Amino acid sequence: MEEFDLIIIGSGSAGYVCAIRAADLGKRVLLVEKRELGGTCLNRGCIPTKAILKAAEVYREAKESKVFGININEISFNPEEIKNWKDSVVKKLVSGLEILINSRKISVKNGNGYLLDGNLIEVETGDGKERFKGKDIVIATGSEPAIFKNFNIDHINVLTSDDALELNEYPKEIVIVGAGAIGIEFANFFNAFGVKVTIVEMMPQIIPTLKDKKITNLMQRILEKRGIDFKLGIKIEEIKNKNGRVYLTLENGEVIETEKVLVSIGRKFNTENIGLENVGIKTEKERIVVDEYLRTNIPNHYAIGDVTGGLLLAHKAMKEGEVVAETISGEDVKMDYRVIPWVIFSNPEIATVGSTEEEAKSLGTSVLKGEFPFVANGKAVSINSTDGFVKIVADEKNHQIIGTQIIGYDASNLIGELTLAIKNNLKLEDISDTIHTHPTLSEAILEASKIPLGSVIHIVNPLKKSF
Repeated sequence: MEEFDLIIIGSGSAGYVCAIRAADLGKRVLLVEKRELGGTCLNRGCIPTKAILKAAEVYREAKESKVFGININEISFNPEEIKNWKDSVVKKLVSGLEILINSRKISVKNGNGYLLDGNLIEVETGDGKERFKGKDIVIATGSEPAIFKNFNIDHINVLTSDDALELNEYPKEIVIVGAGAIGIEFANFFNAFGVKVTIVEMMPQIIPTLKDKKITNLMQRILEKRGIDFKLGIKIEEIKNKNGRVYLTLENGEVIETEKVLVSIGRKFNTENIGLENVGIKTEKERIVVDEYLRTNIPNHYAIGDVTGGLLLAHKAMKEGEVVAETISGEDVKMDYRVIPWVIFSNPEIATVGSTEEEAKSLGTSVLKGEFPFVANGKAVSINSTDGFVKIVADEKNHQIIGTQIIGYDASNLIGELTLAIKNNLKLEDISDTIHTHPTLSEAILEASKIPLGSVIHIVNPLKKSF
């Protein structure tokens, strides 16, 4: 029986990062994967969705190019070629990951990993079963789209997000169930290509996990202006296929008829059929319970990524992978969940990190707030992307930045500066005294930090800075 310092079950964002970091720290690593190397994010999540959203952005900009003085007589799109573009991006990045894995001499075994007693695992491959022993075991099996029986998902007319990525042609109309990050991103995509989109959400607002209602209300208005319809605060009782059409029965008795349905109402943790019960690993609501070092209740057994619950984000999973690799190598590190940025890659994008104004106040913190609109930012005006704003929330006592919310073009990149600021306990003055390049969107961050200090330049501000 072959033995390793570390065995990782799952090669997604958490698993492969953990494997690479551990190998760099001198560990002999086995990486077990039952599907494609790279897991959900690389093959069926973050990367392919961003590839198709870029296609939607290019098409939308081409249609709106007249505002820049550019006239395009004919413009068309080809769903099959968009899918080919998406596939080429995934293939390129998977090949790159294979090079990284091989360069570290990490062993890879394709098959379903199953925990046995002790530090023993069994891998079921097409050629049979093999057993391996690891000094440390890491579970990184991820998550998959949640399936609800009464929604009758057939992967043809009633789709998951995985299915939507494989479409070679787009429907004339689609109902998206769920107005979270996945639902909003796919709504942006289909809408850009002329698909009639209706979103049904059981909660009273879109993006229910986002507590800043000004942002969610603005996003809803933008999408409604583009022709997307919303039915909020209402449950779906049943979804049925009949004669090539789909019928959604709502709790109020209303029936919606449509061509396709995309179900995007959460994800299911992959904690079944991996042998957790054999080892005695504790779970809670199907997620694996871990401490701040990602340790389970069983010695030398760790869990990282989506299976631990919380925010199901690739960058969170990657950091957890690093923490575990460094922990088992003897370093004293732990996760800091205080500063994890969260992004919706819609048009415009939404990005947030830390506390909202409402959350801070609910905890008894007196806050200062700076909110700067992109309509007053020179770069935003010059690229015709003025929807949105930057909001910075700081503690009134010491001016320390505790949260930021951004809605606007390229918010996913802008949030990095504020994530660094919160991580390092920076104050409003640290941002406001830092020269930002002109003209750039990041100047909106600079100006937002100046507002509560009374020193903002490019909007009318009643506050006066005192010396």
